[in-house]
Amino acid sequence: MRRARLANLDVVLGGGPDREGGGTGPMLVLLHGYGAPGDDLVPLARQLVVDPSVRFAFPAAPHVLEMGLGGSGRAWWHIDMVELQRAVMTNDFETLKSRVPKGLAEARASINALLDVLEQEHAVARDKLVLGGFSQGAMLATDVTLRAERPPAALAILSGSLIAQGEWLPLMKARAGLPVLQSHGRADPVLSFQIAETLRQELTAAGVAVEFIAFNGGHGIPNGAVEALSKLVARVTA
Repeated sequence: MRRARLANLDVVLGGGPDREGGGTGPMLVLLHGYGAPGDDLVPLARQLVVDPSVRFAFPAAPHVLEMGLGGSGRAWWHIDMVELQRAVMTNDFETLKSRVPKGLAEARASINALLDVLEQEHAVARDKLVLGGFSQGAMLATDVTLRAERPPAALAILSGSLIAQGEWLPLMKARAGLPVLQSHGRADPVLSFQIAETLRQELTAAGVAVEFIAFNGGHGIPNGAVEALSKLVARVTA
């Protein structure tokens, strides 16, 4: 693994023949969740069972959050936690699904710029690129994929959610046939399992090829999702 500064983002690169992101093989780009360290998902590179040619990129979100006790995390956009908790506690699903987070457009621009740099300077073809993320990172990966002129080969939504419903739904038909892995815990206390199911239903209705993994757990990435992600990467990057 090595650290690089790409498109104004701090990125951990790995995999490939030199194990530092070199070569011209396919790539998995994973976006971490809200409040996590920028390298939070890096350990997944060791858990995934993929061809040695597969490369990895783990960008750190640009916003630094002070987490207390001297710790800090990162965010793709800031969250009004009071508003979010109110909506979750009252099962206000419509507010949760319809909100367009302030900062989403800027976060999307950051990832699009990163994908351009990876393509131009690191030989990462879009048809050999899997984009995914966890939690807030999954929402951003979904937003980027739905709006892309040239979408990635596949999308991984790990404990994500449906947001910007009015904007996302009309875009979904253009992604018909796209392989999507979606996983979500039935007891997730952070992001509603019911809304995750709504996202699955809407994507499926639009013709997107969704593999949905529901697990008996909370807000996390279980072994079953890791195995499914390995298979997704292997299938679309062969």
